[in-house]
Amino acid sequence: MSDPIAVVGTDTGVGKTVVTAGLTRWLREQGIDARAIKPAQTGFPPDDDAGFVAEACGAPDAATCCRYLEPPLAPRVAAAQSDDELTYASILTACREAIAEAEQPIVEGIGGLRVPLSGDHEVVDLVADLEATALVVTRSGLGTLNHTALSVEALERRGIDVAGVVCNEYAGETVAERTNPAELERMTGHDVTTVPPLEGETPRAMADGVADGLSATVLKQIVTDD
Repeated sequence: MSDPIAVVGTDTGVGKTVVTAGLTRWLREQGIDARAIKPAQTGFPPDDDAGFVAEACGAPDAATCCRYLEPPLAPRVAAAQSDDELTYASILTACREAIAEAEQPIVEGIGGLRVPLSGDHEVVDLVADLEATALVVTRSGLGTLNHTALSVEALERRGIDVAGVVCNEYAGETVAERTNPAELERMTGHDVTTVPPLEGETPRAMADGVADGLSATVLKQIVTDD
């Protein structure tokens, strides 16, 4: 088993799920038993990130979710709103059990790094406790420099290795978009790659589009590290 990869985001809705799907699908196509792990899914239904990854990979065992919560809120808040017991120990244990069953586990974050999971524990705590390497997904346009640099700094302060940064839905239509990748590399010291807009495609096509965008940098680094 390889060390987990944690696909984390600077915020909610930045594209963690599609990047997780692309990474999982690409690794499985290389003959690696990669499996995506969602520690907790809120807003279920209709939100089902593990289901999206499984559909993108064409395999039900390509993804699993440890816990489902209905309110579309941070897990800690969602559990409180629905009178559902959710402990950090249960999340951590479930993730470790799922990780042990995969050759290459890929843990998808929930929202941003400071999103509350349970009690005083946040997403960044889980990434650290799982000893995962982080892949940071961020938006491509104006405002991403601050959010991304702060997220990378938060990871590094916890001693978490960063594999790289992904600017999602990159179209290059504005000056901010065109200059952000190079500026983020300067600010964070990590490789930055881009993924084009993929909305409207099937989950499989979206996953393939992500893999095409990541192949030159992040995917090569992951295979080398393994």
